[in-house]
Amino acid sequence: MSSSSLQFIALAALLATIIWRFLQYQIPQSSRRRVNQIEKELATLQLSDPEPLLEFDLENATTRNHVYVNKTVRFPYYQTMAHQPMHINDWIEIDKDYRWYLEQKAKVISEQGKTVVDSLPENDDACNELLETLIDWLPKRYPTLFQPLDLPGGGIWNKITDEKLTDIRSKKGTEALLEISRLVQDDFLMARERDDGHVYFVGGLVAFPGFYLLSEKINKSLKEVHEPVPYFNEKLLLSVERTLKRFKPHEPFERTSWEIVDDRNLFFHKIATHFSGYTLPDALHPKDLFFRVDHQTFRKLPRSQGIIFGVRPILKRLEDFADSPLLPALLSRLHEEGDRTLMDYKLAPIYQEKVMPYLQELTQRQIESGMIQCVFQVNPHTCDCNGCNV
Repeated sequence: MSSSSLQFIALAALLATIIWRFLQYQIPQSSRRRVNQIEKELATLQLSDPEPLLEFDLENATTRNHVYVNKTVRFPYYQTMAHQPMHINDWIEIDKDYRWYLEQKAKVISEQGKTVVDSLPENDDACNELLETLIDWLPKRYPTLFQPLDLPGGGIWNKITDEKLTDIRSKKGTEALLEISRLVQDDFLMARERDDGHVYFVGGLVAFPGFYLLSEKINKSLKEVHEPVPYFNEKLLLSVERTLKRFKPHEPFERTSWEIVDDRNLFFHKIATHFSGYTLPDALHPKDLFFRVDHQTFRKLPRSQGIIFGVRPILKRLEDFADSPLLPALLSRLHEEGDRTLMDYKLAPIYQEKVMPYLQELTQRQIESGMIQCVFQVNPHTCDCNGCNV
């Protein structure tokens, strides 16, 4: 290499250094720290470990209030994905009903078999990776409830049920999913992108669907599965499928959905049998209906590239909304003025006549108690009163 070439390279390197130093000087210190943090995260492309809950009290534990955290109830009510980034701490939420959920899940699996637990061969490795991911994550987040076992095939001790799961690395497909059912309250629906560029559902553990069956969804495309959902394929399919294909393992996100149901049968609610002419019993008081929130989490597994939909159903009696500012009024308005196609899909005609007077009663109580001092005088679009005194 000639001396002139070496001089040019040295000059270019010096110029690059001067420009970088100048940019560093121009960027505020706080922004530089943020840039350094982003560069560090991009370099690893890995999620950090969850923060340990060292004094977790299972007997009194509750989940986050998803009605407010994710603005589950919105007006106007449009069919949107309505997702947001998920902190890794919030992937699996364990609460005081943990034992009940696991008992119900075992019962449903025993009775329903492949209807609720199944995996296509192309998904078997993803099942193993999901199990290994949970085995790694649970003791880090809940060290008082779970303990890793130092065994050749890997393992975990569930201190709540006093079960020890072993030889984890060898378990794939439905065998891995059955192990998962003994660890967490969540269901998992699993999908992947196939060679035709579309996302297909390829397996899962779905013991608590409420309104559908895994056996009806497996081996079907995102488009096929959502045919009955109003507006989804026309307005959302392309963007949702694009998101599911492009998001990375270090980019988990979450959303929530809601329904009003008439029992605690998480597998299949009575109200879901409306097609056979089901109506609510006259003796059923609206306070005893349940507001079902499904906390949905989305993760991409790095090794298998499996797409994981976590679903954790949470039930709350309507009478509990007496202490939830503005929520009865928001639900009432949504049922009165919301998109009828969407509300019919949510089976509102079955319960609306019974529920509306009760929601209005709860709203009036909140006004009289001073909990709220206005109802939608400024902005009815969110659960935040947005200027009203609450």
